Amino acid sequence: MVAIDSSARNIVMFLATAVFFGGTFVAAKAGLEYMPPLLFVAVRFDVAAVLLLGYVVLTHPREEWLPRTRADLAGIAAAGLLSIGLANAMLFLGQQYVSSAVASIVFSLNPILTPVFAAFLLSDERLTAAEAVGMVVALVGVAIVIDLDPVNLLASAGAVHALLLAGAVGAALGGVLIRRADASMPSTARTAWGLPVGALLCHLLALSQGERVAAIEWTSTGLVALGYVSVFSGVLAYIAYFGLLDEIGAIRTNLAFYLVPVVAALGGWVFLGETITPTTVLGFLVVFAGFAILNRERLEHELAGLRGSFEDDSSAGRACVVGESRWNEQD
Repeated sequence: MVAIDSSARNIVMFLATAVFFGGTFVAAKAGLEYMPPLLFVAVRFDVAAVLLLGYVVLTHPREEWLPRTRADLAGIAAAGLLSIGLANAMLFLGQQYVSSAVASIVFSLNPILTPVFAAFLLSDERLTAAEAVGMVVALVGVAIVIDLDPVNLLASAGAVHALLLAGAVGAALGGVLIRRADASMPSTARTAWGLPVGALLCHLLALSQGERVAAIEWTSTGLVALGYVSVFSGVLAYIAYFGLLDEIGAIRTNLAFYLVPVVAALGGWVFLGETITPTTVLGFLVVFAGFAILNRERLEHELAGLRGSFEDDSSAGRACVVGESRWNEQD
């Protein structure tokens, strides 16, 4: 019974991770109609920081959530400045001009770019030839989605996609630098401290761009969008994601990020009337193929482990049946 409950909980957390993060792109697109992009991100993290820090303080002992070492501070800085602040600032700036589906697919390069940075910044990780092929395939997929034209690469459309790519790069680089810091504090606590750092960065960027609170239109739609990106994708998604990491590991957990574009595309279609073109679908499939190539060995290892576990369970079941049969024969 415990195994069944645990399995069901993991499924719920996996789906919550994909749905909450996928909904970010839809809510961001809706909220950008009423809020300047950088200020939208900053206020989002203001709210999320208060909620997640409160959650961590209430659920973790003081020695776990209080930063104590330089490694803890380095991890918080990498999370706040890059994975949270820069990544989301670029996402919200770029998503003013593209659909939820396109933005989410470009951002799905995050887990694909991570091994590239790891090869240079982490001594125990190197990019193999197969992983390099997977990386190229994924980039081709993104090129299909954004309809990349080398002639117009520096045009306005190219600049928009460059913002989204910069966000994905920031998220990936931040993740690798977090691992390089090797902090001792729990990941949820590190994220809780990273949120106010990211909020401060976005406030400074908003100020530099002349964005003002007076420009915000406090409509019901805008408030719902802000509430979603603050609570659901700013707090609950992180809690589900980090909890899933502890339960099933990074490889299977990160598969959730390949459901995110599906959620974003369907959400944009249902709530915002956005169209899903065949080119977008094709590009997503190519990106996913790149991910599969990049993580082929790890996925094979995971599948082998699952098969071994299933065979062990089957063997145990057969042993029980044989034992019961012999007992009945004795009777």
